This record gives sequence, C-alpha cells and structure tokens, in this order.
Amino acid sequence: MPSRGLPLAAAGLAVAALAGLPVLTLAPNRLVPGAPVGIGLPGLGLGLLALAAGLLLAAPASAKGSRLALAAALAAWCGLVLAAGQGAAGLLVGKPAAACAALGPGAWLAGLALAWLAGQAARAVFSRWGGLVAAALLLGFLALAAGGGLLDSLSLMVEYRARAGAVNAAFLQHLGLAGAALALALAISGPLALLRLRDGPASRLVDGLLNGVQVVPALALFAGLVAGLSGLLALVPALRGLGLSAVGPVPAVIGTAAYLCLPLVRGLSAGLAAADPAVLHAARAMGLTPGATLVRVRLPLGAPVIAGALRVAAVQSVGLATLGGLVGAGGLGAVVFEGMAQFAQDLILLGALPVIGLALALDAGLALLTAWEAA
Repeated sequence: MPSRGLPLAAAGLAVAALAGLPVLTLAPNRLVPGAPVGIGLPGLGLGLLALAAGLLLAAPASAKGSRLALAAALAAWCGLVLAAGQGAAGLLVGKPAAACAALGPGAWLAGLALAWLAGQAARAVFSRWGGLVAAALLLGFLALAAGGGLLDSLSLMVEYRARAGAVNAAFLQHLGLAGAALALALAISGPLALLRLRDGPASRLVDGLLNGVQVVPALALFAGLVAGLSGLLALVPALRGLGLSAVGPVPAVIGTAAYLCLPLVRGLSAGLAAADPAVLHAARAMGLTPGATLVRVRLPLGAPVIAGALRVAAVQSVGLATLGGLVGAGGLGAVVFEGMAQFAQDLILLGALPVIGLALALDAGLALLTAWEAA
C-alpha cells in the first residue's frame, strides 16, 4: 500500500478539481477556446465519494474498508463520466450545430485522481491483479457509456465519429510502426550487446555510437534519415523496387529503432553479464559451447534484467513512433500533427490519448508478465 497521505492527497485533488475548475467548456466551434462550465450539485456528491474513498484507504487496512473504498471510487468515476456526458448534452440544447462541449481541466484531473484511488483500492482487494481489475472496470464502464450514446454530445466523441475509420486505421499503423521498430532494434542490439561484453575498443565504439544517437534531437535524426535515404535512392534507384523510400514507414522505423538500441544494448549486456563467474566456469567444465552457455545459462539467469530493458524499449517505441507522422509514416502521430495544424484540441487528443493508453497498457502487461514469470 502507498503512504496513507497519498490517498487523501488524491481525494483532495479530485474535490478541488470538481469544485474549483471547470468540468466542461462550451465553445461556438471546434477552433475557439470554450467558456468554463461547472456541474453544480453533482460535483459536490462526486467530491464526497472521492473523499470517502481517500479516508477509507488512509485508515488502517481492512478488507471491508478496501472494498468500500473501491466501490466509492468506482461510483465517483461512473458519476463523473455520466455527469460530463449528460452535462454536455444539456449545454448544446438550442445551440448551433457547430457548437462544442468539451471536457474541461476539472474533468481530466478529477478523472485521473479517481482512477488512481480505484487502482489503489483494487490492489488492496485483489492483490497482484488489482491494477488490471481496476482498469477493466473503469474502461469497461467508459466503453458501455460511449456505446450507449451517453457521451455523444462531448466534442471528443463528435470528432471521433467524424474520423472513426481514419483513427482506427492510424491505430493499427501505429502498432505496426512500433512493433517493426522494436523488432529491428532487437536484431541490431543482440550482436552489439555481445560485443559490449568484451572490454576493449569494440565495446567503447558501441557505447560511443549509442550515446551519440541519443544526443541527436529526434526531429533532426528523422530529417537526416529522409535526406540520407533520398541520396541513397538517387544513387541506387533499384532499391525502390525493394520497397525502400525516403519518406513513409522506412525512416520512421529506422529512426525509432536507433533510439531503442541504447536501453536494449545496455539491458541485454547487463543481463548476459549477470551470471556468476563460478556458474560460467562450471558450464565450460561440463563441455558447453559458448553458444550453449549463452542460451542455457546467461539468458535464463539474466532474464529479469533483459525483461526490464525490453519493457522500457517497448514503451519508448510506442511514444517515438508518434514522430513518424512527420515523415509521412502515418500512425497516430499523423492525427496529432493534423490537429496541431488546425489548432483543434480534440483532434490532438484523439491521436494522443490512444498513444498514452497503449503505452500504459504495454507497460502494465509486461510488468505483470515479468512478475508472473518471477513467481
């Protein structure tokens, strides 16, 4: 369990957000900042539920208290979702078709605080799988509310309905870019990690190259790749027949993979070096070849360290793949940059929120997998 002051702080944040910040904003169109709007008495009730959840979590641990805290946090979350959806519908009555009712800062902050409270309560009730249970409950209700049309008046849902096909396709493209970059980085990092194990010029060269890539700004690296690939294709036009292009997925995958190599190489080399020298000596005495020692001794003993490096690289790949939108690779980055070009906040969120959710889900899933294997 976290420090007992943290649940009270989260509950206080939720109360302050609901009472002192606008939960909704109303604007005449999608490009104009909206006027702040509160939700009145429903916000007071939601704040009381959040405070109850915080007090129960801060009290001495008990099974009943944890279950009540979970119920209070979930009820507050569901109430906030419904209040936002129905409040937006009420605000738009009699307004022009271009009018937009968007979520305000109070909704975002309160939602995050309530989700954290629900997660902590679920961990107390369900132990290891609590975070997964809380996420399933929170997102499940959100999906039900959206599927039932209760959130249709929110500008974010209006934006999604207008671009559902494009956003869904961009999500799949983003998964492909991130997965391809991670696979390429793993293929490169394996041999480099083996070189790094040998203390000598090769190891120092590997470190220098990896550190050099990290200090190059991402935009500069992607632009350099576009220019470099353009020059290469001009010299060897036959490469176009292999699917190589100066813009699109190729520079995006290469650029993302370049940034992933540092955590992967360091994690792989640290994991491979984790085996005790006495164990390696025993393996050689048993007649194991270097390759067999790598597969049967070094990799199993270094698996926790390697899994941690893979977890970091996987989450980074999801975030860095967003920059692929700058070089014509598509993905959710293209949605984000389109929204920035139009000064459309909801369109930016439509691309950014799935990236955040995917990164969090990937991190949590790999963490659970690592914990399950360790057990």
